Amino acid sequence: MLVVSNTSPVSNLAIIDRLDFLRRRYDIVRIPPAVAGELAALTHPTGRQRIQAAIAERWLRIEPLNQTMTPPLPFPLDAGETAAIALARQLRAGVLLMDEKRGREAARHCGLVVAGALGELIHAKLAGWIPNVRDEIHRLRSEAGFFVDATVENFILSQVNE
Repeated sequence: MLVVSNTSPVSNLAIIDRLDFLRRRYDIVRIPPAVAGELAALTHPTGRQRIQAAIAERWLRIEPLNQTMTPPLPFPLDAGETAAIALARQLRAGVLLMDEKRGREAARHCGLVVAGALGELIHAKLAGWIPNVRDEIHRLRSEAGFFVDATVENFILSQVNE
């Protein structure tokens, strides 16, 4: 399945040393240049090194964006989110990885299937790669500063019987 990612899923999973989940599940993850720029500016040095290694290994690939493919969005988004949506449409991606609520809403408005870091944790648990999702959510919060609404967290945990 062809997958495109925005900054947040890649950066947050890199910070908690779970970036390999994306490689194992998708083989190749594509990002637009604007997202690559945001990832290069990541202030977490170890996370940034993991991302640089993934790019060097060519499973995290920077794909050029056809500027004529910029979709009309229901509201303004940041450059990375806008570019990720445009690239997902350009490549006809099966899924767009995006965590931000407004970005996900805009992507769905554009007809895209959206997943995010929490969905990848569910997949990792179901695949037997991690023993539980609860600890990974705690790590996302404490190490990456990831915000998870309590209702969303309860729903995610219910999906894996935690």
